[in-house]
Amino acid sequence: MADLRPARAAAFVPLAIVALFALPALRPTPLPAQGGTPHAIVNARVLAPDRVRLQFDAPLARTDAANFRFTEGSAPDAPVPVTHVESGPDGSVTLTVAQTLRASERYHVEVSEPPLSRDVAPSAWMLLLTVFLSSALINNFVFTRYLGLCIFFGVSKRVETAVGMGITFTAVMVFTAMSSWAVDTFVLQPHHLGFLQVLVFIGTVAAVVQFLDTMLKKTHPALHKGFGVYLMLITTNCIILAVPLINAQAHASLPEAFSLALGSGLGFLLAIFLMSSAREKMELARVPKSFEGLPIAFALAGLFALAFMGFSGLDFLR
Repeated sequence: MADLRPARAAAFVPLAIVALFALPALRPTPLPAQGGTPHAIVNARVLAPDRVRLQFDAPLARTDAANFRFTEGSAPDAPVPVTHVESGPDGSVTLTVAQTLRASERYHVEVSEPPLSRDVAPSAWMLLLTVFLSSALINNFVFTRYLGLCIFFGVSKRVETAVGMGITFTAVMVFTAMSSWAVDTFVLQPHHLGFLQVLVFIGTVAAVVQFLDTMLKKTHPALHKGFGVYLMLITTNCIILAVPLINAQAHASLPEAFSLALGSGLGFLLAIFLMSSAREKMELARVPKSFEGLPIAFALAGLFALAFMGFSGLDFLR
């Protein structure tokens, strides 16, 4: 029987040629170019001390200062004058404004031709890092806001006890801040019960401290005895209550609330550790009789507060 495969292959050749010429006609016709007109501001970033860099998806035709309007996020009706505009080789535009800018703040920029706008917000990770470092160093609750001094002076006589209290305080701070944030976000705010925040937050702190007191009594009785009455005083500590209230007032997100709580707790741990180390050294020093005990402790706290004032004005977002 004759082999029919060469004949079949030859029959498919004309069909392949017809399909080859027909495929370009079936492809969609590309849209005409828009002439390089930008449709969006791809990226916006604050460059200290007074510049803002804008990245467009296409080169901007008009780059004079009158084509831009720059405002603060908290004052959208008060424009900040744009003094100079510089175009980059990569299509970016750098604005120089007439005031000092902070990379941790929010701003808004608008373009007249073509009509574009974008919010200038800090990076989420950098914002969380700033919240953490600010609560631990710049706005330390003990040395700059003078909160939590009862436990601070009562448990800072020995380093071991002070470190244990600092770790316990940090754990309570984080757990109560997260619990208070959840209660406020999912219960109080949806039902318009914000006026109960203080009572609910105190109850949340009391529950966490009571659980911790029972656990330490069973697992670490020596550490529990060293804390004494100051462990239960965490319930009414100013810092423990201040952090949930700050989160609620600022409508902080969960990561922001966690960063503030962790930074505040570690800031208290740092403060009480430094204070306990200094007080142990002072026992070996010749202190006047009238300054022994709490008077010299208050003087040391004042010196530490002056030292922590050196962190004022630091900006971690550059």
